[in-house]
Amino acid sequence: MLLQVNNLKTWLRSGGKQVKALDGVSFSINKGETFCLVGESGSGKSVTALSVIQLLPQDISSHPAGEILFDYRHDGGRIEQVDMLTLPEKRRREIRGARIAMIFQEPMTSLNPVFTVGDQIIEALQLHNPEMSYEQARQRTVEVLEQVQIKDAAQRINEYPHRLSGGQRQRVMIAMAMACEPDLLIADEPTTALDVTVQAEILLLMKRLQQRRGTSILFITHDFGVVSQMADRLAVMRKGKIVEEGPLRQVLSAPRHAYTRQLLNALPENLPRPTAPPPVSSDEAPLIDIRKLQVYFPIKKGVLRRTVDYVRAVDGIDMQIPEGQILALVGESGCGKTTLGHAILRLIEPTGGRIRFSGNTISGLARAELRPFRQQMQIIFQDPVSSLNLRLTIARTLTEPMAVHGIGANSAERLELARQTLAQVQLDPDFVWRYPHEFSGGQRQRIGIARALVLNPRFIVCDEVTSALDVSVQAEILQLLLELRRERNLTLLFITHNIGVVEYVSDEMAVMYGGRIVERGPTGDVCSQPRHEYTQRLLAAVPRVQL
Repeated sequence: MLLQVNNLKTWLRSGGKQVKALDGVSFSINKGETFCLVGESGSGKSVTALSVIQLLPQDISSHPAGEILFDYRHDGGRIEQVDMLTLPEKRRREIRGARIAMIFQEPMTSLNPVFTVGDQIIEALQLHNPEMSYEQARQRTVEVLEQVQIKDAAQRINEYPHRLSGGQRQRVMIAMAMACEPDLLIADEPTTALDVTVQAEILLLMKRLQQRRGTSILFITHDFGVVSQMADRLAVMRKGKIVEEGPLRQVLSAPRHAYTRQLLNALPENLPRPTAPPPVSSDEAPLIDIRKLQVYFPIKKGVLRRTVDYVRAVDGIDMQIPEGQILALVGESGCGKTTLGHAILRLIEPTGGRIRFSGNTISGLARAELRPFRQQMQIIFQDPVSSLNLRLTIARTLTEPMAVHGIGANSAERLELARQTLAQVQLDPDFVWRYPHEFSGGQRQRIGIARALVLNPRFIVCDEVTSALDVSVQAEILQLLLELRRERNLTLLFITHNIGVVEYVSDEMAVMYGGRIVERGPTGDVCSQPRHEYTQRLLAAVPRVQL
């Protein structure tokens, strides 16, 4: 046994109130084992990890009960069992980084932007190994960067974090955590923001490093596909308590607790299949028709900032979307999905090509001429927090667009329409008097949907609308969108990299790579028999629940 957590209670103070973030949590991790903590946002997963490594701010946290027993390995090989809760802070610092290391969810908030990645790893090595010279630490840094498959590691150690991709930054975080060869690695949602192929590489990398060094892993996630791929044992958390624990196959195939069954039933592959839409007549003109659409961004260099080349974000795309259909646009970060969605709505000006909406060419229209079409073409953004004005009540957020487009005879009528729309997205109509910060992530996303619906549009671009949501909230949003499609005959362009969501929600899917559409067809056909090499690689990398 490497780690034994007994009846751990963690209380946090916030706004004069005391929150029982953890209320009697107990679990153990064996040497060389991967133990997954699963649960939705606010269940206590990250607080558990930060309690184990003792990184919670001491001025707002306390542990009224519990033990965190860790088998501390001295340099000579002697094992000493210590309680992280009662150790002096000096001893904790000796353990953190050297014997227990942590990979945080967002590497850009964990890496110092003013130091090179090499300097940051070297600092950690020399801190825990005072006898190590700078040259030895530098050589060790190159070795660990090579182990996490950073190309040209000897040169990349001089890079700053902002010059690396998301996947590379996450690899640097893993390298920093593994540099001192810890006995326990805590990984807090390390792949949440990564593309599916990069996620597959990171998970395989962690498995290989674990096998090579016998490291134990405490893996925190809400993705059951990742759990199925990584875990030996898992525990399900809810409201600061572990409600179920056991071997991976046992929990996934025969869950005992109702909450575990609820989470598994909310996976897209387990949701009830929606009714098939009516067949589209081949004679009927598509609602959206784009031809040879281009969006190029100039690359400027030199003192005079001359254009030397272009980033071809969207490179000559043809696409048609029939009315009432859902087309899923799939691809990795940087392939041009969001740029294409914004260009169709003229939120980004196309460099070339033609856009037709309901038979009308809108690609050359001036802003005033485009206004009548704005009502019929809407977007739901990926992050509702950044797209909602935090200073406006929900009433103003929903009624101002209606006033601009002349919907409703007066303020009272527009307010009533706003209340009806909130009810339609399954929110209390009285929420119109609240502000965005008073809602959960799933509720804010529903408000984003309501803001798009109040104008009664015919076409909506859904840009990664479920990527930051828990699995049960994601299921609710997907079912809501399908119900609204059925009631209003909505046409949706659904931008995502979640293949499970694509299979559940879309009629057709298009795969985008390097600014181009490389494959398109009925969703079932593309997922079962992909023709393009990139589509095959993308689908092969998707982590799925395997019973």
